[in-house]
Amino acid sequence: MKAMEAPCAVALSCAGAAGPGGGERILVTGATGFIGAHVVRVLLARGAKVTAVYRDEDRARAQDWFGCVTPLRADVQAATTAQLDEMAGHGRILHLAWGHLNNFKAEAHVTEVLPRHLEFLRQLVARGAKHLLVVGTCLEYGLQSGALTEDLPATPVTAYGLGKDILRRKLAPLCQGADAALSWARLFYMHGPGQSEKSLLSQLDRAINSGASMFNMSGGRQLRDYLPVQEVADILARLSLSGQGVGVVNCASGTPVSVLDLVQNHLRQRGADLRLNLGHYPYPDYEPMEFWGDTTKLAAALAASPD
Repeated sequence: MKAMEAPCAVALSCAGAAGPGGGERILVTGATGFIGAHVVRVLLARGAKVTAVYRDEDRARAQDWFGCVTPLRADVQAATTAQLDEMAGHGRILHLAWGHLNNFKAEAHVTEVLPRHLEFLRQLVARGAKHLLVVGTCLEYGLQSGALTEDLPATPVTAYGLGKDILRRKLAPLCQGADAALSWARLFYMHGPGQSEKSLLSQLDRAINSGASMFNMSGGRQLRDYLPVQEVADILARLSLSGQGVGVVNCASGTPVSVLDLVQNHLRQRGADLRLNLGHYPYPDYEPMEFWGDTTKLAAALAASPD
């Protein structure tokens, strides 16, 4: 299905001329996902001309930005030759799509998702794509603790982290050989509108809304790096619009926060009072107790990007 222009029905910047985006054409895969829906909104506000790639027509049309983008219904794992040609012609490509995100240990991350996404990106580079921003994950670092810097070796212990790490290692030389700029944004932890119903804060909200008196959770002592999804979307938009290949960069806050503090802060914001049943669930075996992202490289990259 060839992308078609749609009339704008919401109060967003659809002209693609004003703002730091300067009318830059940018393709976003996974546009209706948790992060993608926010990224598209930020890009439009920055004046970019966005082509939103999605699989579910109803979910796409339910987005407030649908009338402001060039919609392209396509499966990146089975894109047609015509779709690949069209996608590669964009000035910027922001690749958010992935699968099996409900299970980080699923072997399908390596056996199914990885080869299909590698081939998709390889085809785009072969067709002349010159600016790629692909999202990775902090799980590429494996069980390393403390402030994680981008120059640390990737030592993933989950299939998801391994799939992303292999994709990066295979994509980097392809881009270098084709003189294409590559940025690899390692995402840490996000929260906000549209997050998975299985996420910690979504479960907490359900407990609050149902009038529960107790909430089961882990011991809560683990330190993590959290950002609101809107801030993550702004970081990704700025990195993509800059057009500079920065390599691996942490998309993080740089500030460690305990899971218990996160939960207690959310309870205060909601004005809720329920008992926390600490230690009900064991700590995850695929994460260290304390880790967060070093943001030195991110700060430098953002300083060189549109405000």
